[in-house]
Amino acid sequence: MQTVGSDVIRVAVPLAVAGGIFVLGLVVRRLVVGHLYALARRTESDWDDMVLRVLRGPVVLWLAILSLAVAAEFTGLSGRAAALVQRTLVVLIVASITWVAARIAGELVGRAMAPAGGRLPAASLVENVVRGVVIVLGGLVILQTLGISIVPIVTALGVGGLAVALALQDTLANFFAGLHILATRKIRPGDFIRLDSGEEGHVEDVTWRHTTILQTSNVVTIVPNAKLAAAVTTNYSLPQSPTVLLVPCGVAYGSDLEHVERVALEVARDVMREAEGGVAAFEPLLRFTALGDSAVTFNLVVQVREQPFAGPVRHDLIKRLYARYATEGIEIPFPQRVVHLRQGTGDRGAGTG
Repeated sequence: MQTVGSDVIRVAVPLAVAGGIFVLGLVVRRLVVGHLYALARRTESDWDDMVLRVLRGPVVLWLAILSLAVAAEFTGLSGRAAALVQRTLVVLIVASITWVAARIAGELVGRAMAPAGGRLPAASLVENVVRGVVIVLGGLVILQTLGISIVPIVTALGVGGLAVALALQDTLANFFAGLHILATRKIRPGDFIRLDSGEEGHVEDVTWRHTTILQTSNVVTIVPNAKLAAAVTTNYSLPQSPTVLLVPCGVAYGSDLEHVERVALEVARDVMREAEGGVAAFEPLLRFTALGDSAVTFNLVVQVREQPFAGPVRHDLIKRLYARYATEGIEIPFPQRVVHLRQGTGDRGAGTG
């Protein structure tokens, strides 16, 4: 009876000590991490925020590993039990390091691929691929630590990979098309694009299967990567985000073209300064294009920050230009054709016949 009691005490004490260490660690983690988060928010750099965000989860696992190690040390295990505990601790340590490495790699890739201004997240496809590679490497290390040979596993994956590739042709086609889209950097998260089918909007994300496009009507369009890679796509964010906007117009014959140009440029400058999305630093241009059937036509050239602003800026520019031309007495003619009839020509012709 005394032996049973001593065995219970010998097991209960280490467990109690380990539990106490774990609870104390959680309390310290909450206090320390909370204080560090408060300090990180005061700094301009966001690298400290990233480190705290990455380490917040693994700290709990490290506390559990420490508690298990303390319990094993107090228990005084030996033989196979001690070897099992030691191997378990090594596996947990490798798994935690792999976890941290995968999250850090994903964060670094996300920062490297983030669009200018950080408006949208980077493509999750590349982040997930990088995290997956790190996790696979960590899993191989764990298998090697457990004494499991990885050569048969790699061989089996190579043989089975062919069957999987045949069964998942569409999925793999979208996967590699997504990698191709991101590698060429012709379509990036945050870019404003228009597809040949008519859809247009900002690229929100490129996943392993599809690309998400947020249209200006606040509707999400999901396009398979393979179709996007094969589509004729207009990217308004390349080579730079500000987009040139052409506003065609025409004035009546007989108008003072110098006056027409001066008034139009004044209106365009006012719109660029006041309209949302206008580029005030851009000097508007006016170029006469043709002597048309009923008007002298021209294009008024301005610039907007992004393609979604083109509609509102064009709307404001046309309204102001129409009102100003009316005030200045500049006529914008209706489509018309003037026919001059020469009287008597037909009669003389008939008489000579």
